[in-house]
Amino acid sequence: MHSMKMLTAGALLVVSAFVVTSCGGNNSGIGQDSDRAATGVELGAENSSGVVVYPVHDRCGTPEPTAQEAEAVQQALMGAAAQSRQSTITIPVYVHVIRRGTGISNGDIPDSWINSQISVLNNSFSGATGGTATPFRFQLIQITRTTNSTWYTAGPGTTAQTQMKNTLRRGTADDLNFYVNGVGGGLLGWATFPWSYTGNPKDDGVVCLNQSLPGGSASPFNLGDTGTHEVGHWMGLYHTFQGGCSTTNDGVSDTPAERSPASGCPTGRDSCTGASFPGRDPIENFMDYSNDSCMFRFTAGQNSRMQSAWNTYRAGR
Repeated sequence: MHSMKMLTAGALLVVSAFVVTSCGGNNSGIGQDSDRAATGVELGAENSSGVVVYPVHDRCGTPEPTAQEAEAVQQALMGAAAQSRQSTITIPVYVHVIRRGTGISNGDIPDSWINSQISVLNNSFSGATGGTATPFRFQLIQITRTTNSTWYTAGPGTTAQTQMKNTLRRGTADDLNFYVNGVGGGLLGWATFPWSYTGNPKDDGVVCLNQSLPGGSASPFNLGDTGTHEVGHWMGLYHTFQGGCSTTNDGVSDTPAERSPASGCPTGRDSCTGASFPGRDPIENFMDYSNDSCMFRFTAGQNSRMQSAWNTYRAGR
């Protein structure tokens, strides 16, 4: 999607004003410093050429679970698999825009970007983009706008993020709080998992870079699929490359195993081979790290997992 140039040094993708570097330094896809160090530039800062450095989606800020945590969750979700399924589940959405002043350059994004983001979520989760249809639909309830230069660059686990969420969060476990800011540390976004809600309700929600919303400048990640990806985590999905080349993988049987995050749109990529790992890498899945234009589907197994997670950890809580 969009025009870009591959550089061999540091595995950088030069796209418009952004340099995008992979953040998965190992099979688990955990955001490590190894790939970041290869850029020689602090993420989220301008280098000597005035280029801002960002890694692909999180899409690096959402921590991967340990094997023990993943197994405990899997057992809980298996117990919920037989619960009744609803035809439509409408999720109220509260969007919190954090700005440092007026104008788009200061994060004061227009309502049209937010409405487009909600449309992207509804298209993605309804199967309109070509994937499996899920019952989840998203209804925008409120947009708040807060001027706070400290919160504007709040990163995961920071005091600024805690203050931001403690002040702004609305609703309960089945309400989606969607924070939009300048995201410090060069991240495009991060999310909490549904099973974390009970232990820290105020922390629940997703955070996305304002320029990743439709209309933003974070090409090739400006079609709104960072939001889709992070909401996928919020609904209980792991990365498709979770666990690397293992039979348990991401806990979903119909997403082929994947050794590492995809970058760009590497059609035909097959990083886990052999009889134990049939199928090519799911680069088109919303839970990979591909360009937005390359991502268009959830699978039936992911749909089932999200519904189980919803019934177990969010519905009516």
